[in-house]
Amino acid sequence: MPYILLPLLAVFGWLAWTWNRLIALRAAMRAAWASIDALLKRRTDLVPQLVAVVRGTMDYEADTLTAVTEARNGALAAGDIESRAVAEAAFAGSVRQLIGLVESYPALRANESALSFQKQLTETENDIAMARRYYNAVVRDYNILQETFPTLLVAKSFGFAEGSYFELSDSSEAAVPSSNLERGH
Repeated sequence: MPYILLPLLAVFGWLAWTWNRLIALRAAMRAAWASIDALLKRRTDLVPQLVAVVRGTMDYEADTLTAVTEARNGALAAGDIESRAVAEAAFAGSVRQLIGLVESYPALRANESALSFQKQLTETENDIAMARRYYNAVVRDYNILQETFPTLLVAKSFGFAEGSYFELSDSSEAAVPSSNLERGH
C-alpha cells in the first residue's frame, strides 16, 4: 500500500507545483498588462489636454488635431491585445506628428503648458516601452513553460491559453520625440 501511495503523492505534488507555476506566471502576465493599460490610458488622457493647449495657436493644422482625436478614439475602442497594438501604433504616430508640429511653433515652444504636456508624454512613452518589455518577457516565460514537456500536459488539460505579445511596429517605438526640455534647449 505505501508503495502505491508514494508515487501517487509524487505525481500529485508535481501537478500542484506545475499548476501553481502556471497560475503565478498567468497572474504576473495579467498584472503586467494592467500596468501597460494604465500607462496607455494616461497617454490618452494627456493628449486631449495638449490638443486644447495648441488648438488656438495651430488653427490651420486642424487636420492634424482631428487625426490625433480620431486615433485616440480608435485606441480607446480597441479590445484585444492585437487590435490594441495596431490602434496604439496609429495613435502614437499621430501623437508624434502633433509633437513635431508643436516643436515647429515658436509660440508653443515657449508655452509652459505645452512643454509640460510634451514632457509628460515623453515620460509616459518611456514608461510604456519599459512596461511592454517586461510584459513581453513574462508572456515569453509563460508560453515557454506551457510548451515544455511535461508541463504542456497540465497546461493543455486545464485550458491554459497562450499569452499574446504586445508588439508595436518599429515606427511607433519612439512614439514621442524627446522634448526640448530633455535636450537641454
